[in-house]
Amino acid sequence: MSSEGTGSVTYECMRCGTPVTVEELSRLPEIKCICGFRVFRKARPPIVKQLKAV
Repeated sequence: MSSEGTGSVTYECMRCGTPVTVEELSRLPEIKCICGFRVFRKARPPIVKQLKAV
């Protein structure tokens, strides 16, 4: 198992929408946004998968 993909995972605050990476969250003593909110959601990648209809 390699840790190459863990740096690309970003989360965003549910209140203010500030993007935060996994490294930034691991450096903080507690999981909290700069606005003080503690709820994050995983940010989706901008690329949308397209499938051909069968």
